[in-house]
Amino acid sequence: MFCYQCQETIRNQGCTVRGFCGKPEVTANLQDLLIYLCKGIAVYAERRDEVDRKAGRFVCEALFVTITNVGWDDEAIIGKIEAALEVREGLRAAAGAADMGGLPDCAVWEPRGREDILAKAAADEVRINASPSDDIRSLRSLIVFGLKGICAYADHAAVLGYERDDIYRFVFTALAATTRDLPEEDLAALVMKAGETAVTAMALLDQAHNETYGHPEITAVPIGVRTNPGILISGHDLRDMEDLLRQTEGTGVDVYTHGEMLPAHYYPAFKKYGHLAGNYGSSWWHQNEDFETFNGPVILTTNCLIPVKKENTYLGRLFTTGNVGYPGAVHIPDRPAGGMKDFGAVIALAKRCPPPREIETGRIVGGFAHHQVEALMDKVVEAVRSGAVRRFIVMAGCDGRHKSRSYFTEVARNLPGDTVILTAGCAKYRYNKLPLGDIGGIPRVLDAGQCNDSYSLALIALKLKERLGLEDLGALPVSFDIAWYEQKAVAVLLALLALGFKGIRLGPTLPGFLSPAVAGILVERFDLKPIGDVQGDIKAMINRTT
Repeated sequence: MFCYQCQETIRNQGCTVRGFCGKPEVTANLQDLLIYLCKGIAVYAERRDEVDRKAGRFVCEALFVTITNVGWDDEAIIGKIEAALEVREGLRAAAGAADMGGLPDCAVWEPRGREDILAKAAADEVRINASPSDDIRSLRSLIVFGLKGICAYADHAAVLGYERDDIYRFVFTALAATTRDLPEEDLAALVMKAGETAVTAMALLDQAHNETYGHPEITAVPIGVRTNPGILISGHDLRDMEDLLRQTEGTGVDVYTHGEMLPAHYYPAFKKYGHLAGNYGSSWWHQNEDFETFNGPVILTTNCLIPVKKENTYLGRLFTTGNVGYPGAVHIPDRPAGGMKDFGAVIALAKRCPPPREIETGRIVGGFAHHQVEALMDKVVEAVRSGAVRRFIVMAGCDGRHKSRSYFTEVARNLPGDTVILTAGCAKYRYNKLPLGDIGGIPRVLDAGQCNDSYSLALIALKLKERLGLEDLGALPVSFDIAWYEQKAVAVLLALLALGFKGIRLGPTLPGFLSPAVAGILVERFDLKPIGDVQGDIKAMINRTT
């Protein structure tokens, strides 16, 4: 195997025996083969005059499976590979493959059975961005990993009935491009186009969430527990949350959110459910402790699911759904057309389990997405003009296990009292429970929601620029200090660059898949920089004038 798609990859170079995330070699190789076949699908799909939405949906779902901490079940991945072959062959037949010359192996390879699939998955040519050139491999990786994030956002939106052909068309074009010997400048142009497409996908998901569930509102979310049995739901999928809340209503079973599901509490559509009890635990990498003490069943709707430790007992009450799979966990099938997923087995188990064990008490406040902040913009602008707020620090992104991530907690602790943190994603768990206070009623941590809601932070910055009458983004009293872990964060970074934001700090490390030359381009063109020491970075961000 070779995998360097996440921030925790070994020595920031690549995992070659087993993923630091726990991903076994066979699983990693099968995921690479699935991506390989999606490239074959793209070779045919990009040549069609009309976008094949069925193929677009499939590729988005398939790439979502390969995001870090999603697909752990080899049998499920093999099933997806077999489905990819069917989709590819359907497009091949429709395209009249006999008239298409110079087709790459990913577009024509056909297995004769399971052993062929396993053998092909281990073959060198399947490594997703194979090239003798470090820079070409780096650019292909940046494109593919950005596509994974784009596809995740597009899949979330499609679940709610929102799709765009231009997103699918770019996914096909970019995937197919990685099968060709293109020059570096062409691949670099595709990287920038990926950023533009990431903006489109994130805007589409924002529309899907807000039109379906209402605009997020400022909400104080309980973090204690009640005396009823409970179900814990983690991941990001709000449609799954809706189905679960509807089916648990009146059953005597409470529903708690975990990790990136915390922002579900901010949506008006979910506030009517009195049994939506609160948020339990912390970010994804605390699962082994949080799921163990919860006592009741746990549902994983999307990333991030980590391996169950041998000493843990919750595997028997772990459920997966959607693109997530884990050996030994019960998988809840997709919803029928026009219907809901069936969470009956989860509810029945919950009724036999004791209530959650209390691990903390209190409340955390969030719900500061762009619509809510725009409603408060007069107050925000006045705070900036009066000097009450000197600077906004965008500390969005991912949490992770490395001790170096304590940097983000220490930055939050040590920022001057006239600064406000804008956040989204699970990075907030590094500081959202700190007693940082407020500035004239404006909390010093404004949580916009999930990593899926990072688009809100860009909109807030752009609206602030407009209201302050500034000519360019560089004059904004906003600095970026971003934590990244997986491929949604790659898409968010590319989106920010496409929108014109510069001077972004990124950590704990710059991505291992960036070659020195490609990293140099990003540094020169966008002033992208690694995080440094806490006090030095705070001083630089506070004093930044360009």
